[in-house]
Amino acid sequence: MTVITDSHCHLDFPDFDEERDAVVERAVAAGVHRMVTICTRLRNEPAVRKIAETYAPVFYAAGVHPMSVASEPMTSVDELVKLSQHPKFVGIGETGLDYHYTAESAAVQKQSLVTHIHAAQETGLPLIIHARDADADMADILSAEHRNKEFGCVMHCFSSSAELAKATLDLGFYLSMSGITAFPKSSDLRDIFAMAPIDRILVETDSPYLAPPPHRGKRNEPAYSMFTAQKGAEVFGLDIDAFAIQLEQNFDRLFSKAVLS
Repeated sequence: MTVITDSHCHLDFPDFDEERDAVVERAVAAGVHRMVTICTRLRNEPAVRKIAETYAPVFYAAGVHPMSVASEPMTSVDELVKLSQHPKFVGIGETGLDYHYTAESAAVQKQSLVTHIHAAQETGLPLIIHARDADADMADILSAEHRNKEFGCVMHCFSSSAELAKATLDLGFYLSMSGITAFPKSSDLRDIFAMAPIDRILVETDSPYLAPPPHRGKRNEPAYSMFTAQKGAEVFGLDIDAFAIQLEQNFDRLFSKAVLS
């Protein structure tokens, strides 16, 4: 059976409260044998951790989403490092910059981003980045911090410019395909992915958001990452089995703590 990993979902969101068991079961039945559920506010970390502890296929990451930093307590490197000791905690974030909705908090977003980067550098866990309408600042901060000390990173739900793609790929980072990649009008985005090294690609749902066709406009769920993977296989001119093998190798390389024994 073809298997892949949904590298970014939000299983703690209330959209899944009524059928979380079934959602995980459908994912596994569809070939999505691992999921990384992302905590976006640290006060919710215990609930996200419990989900990862409840379901064998589920791992988790935690951070403060850039759109929330102005209304949440500022985290510290020590706090993130302490959380990372959990055996199913596999990444730092999501963090990043969002100037589309929350440009007024740019200064505190940058401060939070640097804190998360330092936690990734200290733990060796990959950084999970959200970037929207902040390409120049994002490239500058990631590049400067990477020069100080290297770290791994995935640009989650990548839908930014070719320039940011190149800047982050040049640092050795990964780009993650979401359902946006499969939208009919996303040909420019598919072209960006096609120019990326195939060993630097992940797939995700970002569920409950951004469901790919044929479920576009409906609630997304981890099982649907297989539809995005199928579109990704087309982008790289591969059959789904070959692309899935590559995706798994990529995920295992970046999220080495989540490698299944």
